[in-house]
Amino acid sequence: MRILLVEDDRRISAVLGSTLRRCGYQVEHASTGAAALVAAPCDLVLLDLCLPDGDGFAVCRALRERSAELGIIAVTERGEERGGIVGLRMGADDYVVRPFAMDELQARIEALLRRTARQGPRPSDVIDVGGLRIDLSARTVHVDAQPVSLTRKEFDILASLARRPGLALTRERIMLDVWQTTWSGRHTLAVHVAALRAKLGRPELIQTVRGLGYRLPAE
Repeated sequence: MRILLVEDDRRISAVLGSTLRRCGYQVEHASTGAAALVAAPCDLVLLDLCLPDGDGFAVCRALRERSAELGIIAVTERGEERGGIVGLRMGADDYVVRPFAMDELQARIEALLRRTARQGPRPSDVIDVGGLRIDLSARTVHVDAQPVSLTRKEFDILASLARRPGLALTRERIMLDVWQTTWSGRHTLAVHVAALRAKLGRPELIQTVRGLGYRLPAE
């Protein structure tokens, strides 16, 4: 998933861009509104409303006029929350107030992606990733065309990751997908992932993202 980060402060953009990449996103950076308007297509724009070359609201409006499907999250400063509300009126889907926690931003990104996914075409019931084929309807898994027998929870964990290839999911996000709670015991998920890796026979298919969770490679 591609994110365009529109931010003129180099220090902030470096830290935020690095953190987003560790979460599994592809990040492009634009330091001005003009650069944002000529950037390559993306899935979501994280847009600072205070830009050195003009009005961030105008950039937001122009981006929205180009695409109704593009996700836009406006960034405003503490004490200027009204700017976020104006951003919503200009076409933003959501806004965050700086300083914000990375967990909050990622939650907002995930929520926005879920909304846009519901509005878009229904995804295929069959997912192919790196020699791994998962049929969500039939609940079957094949690795290099060979069938693999999984328990219900193992399949659900794999499906949770496969629906978002390349994206690092937090342990809490996976627990919520599979157990509908984040309180099933600290080691429960790790035990299931270890068993899943062993059954797949290719441990590299489920990557550990240190300090965060797990990821299935995009390819």
